[in-house]
Amino acid sequence: MSAAPEITLHGLPPSHPSMAAEVALRIKGIEFERVEMEMGRHNEQMEAIYGAGNRTVPGIVVDGEPVHGSRPIFARLDEIAPEPALYPEPIAAAVRDADRWGDEELQDLGRRLPWGALHFRPEALGTYGGGGALDPAGTDFAIRFARATWKYHGISAERLAADLAGLPAKLDRIDELADAGVIGGEGANAADLQIGSTIRVLLTIGDLEPLLAGRAGERIARRWFPDYAGHVPAGAFPEGWVPAAR
Repeated sequence: MSAAPEITLHGLPPSHPSMAAEVALRIKGIEFERVEMEMGRHNEQMEAIYGAGNRTVPGIVVDGEPVHGSRPIFARLDEIAPEPALYPEPIAAAVRDADRWGDEELQDLGRRLPWGALHFRPEALGTYGGGGALDPAGTDFAIRFARATWKYHGISAERLAADLAGLPAKLDRIDELADAGVIGGEGANAADLQIGSTIRVLLTIGDLEPLLAGRAGERIARRWFPDYAGHVPAGAFPEGWVPAAR
């Protein structure tokens, strides 16, 4: 029997893709060490480990081999420990398509929408560290940090409004994937983790709770990611920006 590989997971505490990678490792029963990158310096730190252009979290190092990004991580974990499969047959192709959609089209909403809401309620940033609302001095810092984050992620009021307007259609697609049996089954697959981790972050925004309540995305998110700190009270986004719940 070959020895178990030595695995290190590099992530950030607020990162939902990092959270997805960690849950995947735990579902597989694979031992690993988690190392937190330094917020503000994580891009350079990740690039030093994973190569030029690979600046985002998460990444894993498997016996010295760097694997960057949630989808490559899921695939590598299936090679290390085939069961339970993250791309299970006979729906592996559909899971890969859903995983790709969750990565390429949904995942960034888990960054832009929370930071968008925090622009309007900066004192709530303290809750994402497991504490309470920030005091005035802390809120001053949060305002500066949110401004920098808007610039980093290319957030604008117009983009936020478009993201919010398009969210119901994305939630409909998640429901369709669940109805088709691609996600939401007894065990978690790669698409469950990819999609569920993003929805879990969106559940921290009070304005979005009515849109998410009772949907497949909420059920998957709360099942596989029960604990995630943070809450932006309802009323953060300007009136009329958030679509009405169906």
